[in-house]
Amino acid sequence: MSALLCYERAALELGERRVLADFSLAVGAGEIVALLGPNGAGKTSVLRAGLGLIPLASGAVRLGEDDPRALSARARALRAAYLPQHPQAIWPLSVEALIALGRYAHGGAPDRLGPRDQAAVDAAIQTCGLGALRARRMDEISGGEKLRVHLARTLAQEAPLLMLDEPSAGLDPAQALGVAEILQAHAKRGAAVLFSTHDVALAAHAAHRVAVMAQGRLLAEGAPEAALTPEVLEQAYGKRGRLERVGSGYAAVFEAQSLNRPA
Repeated sequence: MSALLCYERAALELGERRVLADFSLAVGAGEIVALLGPNGAGKTSVLRAGLGLIPLASGAVRLGEDDPRALSARARALRAAYLPQHPQAIWPLSVEALIALGRYAHGGAPDRLGPRDQAAVDAAIQTCGLGALRARRMDEISGGEKLRVHLARTLAQEAPLLMLDEPSAGLDPAQALGVAEILQAHAKRGAAVLFSTHDVALAAHAAHRVAVMAQGRLLAEGAPEAALTPEVLEQAYGKRGRLERVGSGYAAVFEAQSLNRPA
């Protein structure tokens, strides 16, 4: 497996707080890896450190063969496409124009798309099912539709690695499964995907491997059914849980705390 992104005993501090400690993980071409863990586990920090947006306190991260902080913004964009949490469209661009922003690293832009740029934009629109919306303005569509547009922008970038921070947040179950299918199809074409999520079942359904985190540390890593044991889920989330097969997908079942009710 050729690693497009590799963390080696990475440690990260924000102010006086250590948010990553001894974190090691590799993501290779053609695979999907999901980062799981509670709020504050360090999932977003893993993604941002992998892009060189924040420096490590110790250890190393390599984007391809290089330290991402040594790369220019354009060089990083040619290697990895990033979808942050809650992406915004500040100007009332059309759907197609926003997706075309993904072509900047290749020299394209909404007002100067060459044939290859236009082909990449068209393919991303088709993949994300946005054909009927391509001429609509971003401030005229729903939240779920906006997220699909931003996902299409990352696909139009044609980077070999996608890094997505909670790409299914706020989506209904059908939309979330649609995102998973888009990521799976992208990986089958040889791309690598690293995404964070709070949805244990979606991670198990979409990813080849899961990396379970808590308090900045990696608790378990591997195929979903091997890594998401009741013990690991309890260690991560503080509640006993289990992963169950449901048809072709999964469900995550957690035990509710008993309520002490008055007699």
